[in-house]
Amino acid sequence: MANNSYPTKVVVPCRISFANIWQARSINGSDEKYSVSLLIPKDDKAALSKIEKAIEAAKEAAKSKKWNGKIPTNLKLPLHDGDIDRPDDENYSGHFYFNATSKDAPQIVDRHVQPILDPMECGSGDYCNVSVNFYSFAASGNKGIAAGLQNIQLVKHGERLAGRPSASADFEEIDGEEDTLDGDMPDYLS
Repeated sequence: MANNSYPTKVVVPCRISFANIWQARSINGSDEKYSVSLLIPKDDKAALSKIEKAIEAAKEAAKSKKWNGKIPTNLKLPLHDGDIDRPDDENYSGHFYFNATSKDAPQIVDRHVQPILDPMECGSGDYCNVSVNFYSFAASGNKGIAAGLQNIQLVKHGERLAGRPSASADFEEIDGEEDTLDGDMPDYLS
């Protein structure tokens, strides 16, 4: 059985988007980090309850350590409503979401907890279990709770959410052998 005994840690069943999980990237000039957006269906009450409990545990831990015994009133929280905050993105419709980041690369494994080494095997659009640890922050006058990306388990492949179409959407099958091409092909290809 996996060890998830920390109250601020949760394994989230979700669909991943904006998956910068294979190479750290800078976003808007920030330090390079690994990052992913986790999409949780609004009807997954069990997952949402675990997330909310972990966020509350992170708030309570920070109350005495960072916030002088009080939870700030203008606290920034990680969980967002996709219907409100991303109304133009149909992939976020009917979902809550949050972003998780880490300076360290996450371990990425398959259903059998075997390492996945090929970046084409896990990415935006796939359904995964993602372990995250919620923690408090206080920076530049902002106080809040953020999600630290830990590890990713691929559960099943989903339709890619990349910014480009698949090869099968761009091309049709070409009939015949290489040396018998004709038809609509330019001279240099026939």
